[in-house]
Amino acid sequence: MDRVIRLDTHVVAWLYAGLVEQLSYTAGELIERCDLIVAPVVELELTFLHEIGRLSVSGSEILGDLAPRLGVKMSQTPWDAVVRSAADLAWTRDPFDRLIVGEAMAAGSRLLTRDTRLREKIDLAVW
Repeated sequence: MDRVIRLDTHVVAWLYAGLVEQLSYTAGELIERCDLIVAPVVELELTFLHEIGRLSVSGSEILGDLAPRLGVKMSQTPWDAVVRSAADLAWTRDPFDRLIVGEAMAAGSRLLTRDTRLREKIDLAVW
């Protein structure tokens, strides 16, 4: 099994806040044994959530904390490949979801998400 897992935005926020009880058993296992990668757009979405008052800190602060603590790394998948993959995801109008899923698809990697719709639509999504 692949030792890399991409993290959806809510997973990153929960890890930062220490809300591990929000994670499924499988999610916890994957986080423990896999390299943790986030798409750059996750940082942007976290910052948007901070700007509207849903998070107390910005995306860069969250990822800056998780990098040394849990080894979370930013994806290096080329942006053009991400956009090409995301362009075909007409089942969602959420630009963050499209780019996060597109990044996982372009990288050929699993995406850890509790989002039922994402898991129904793409084989790479797990929870």
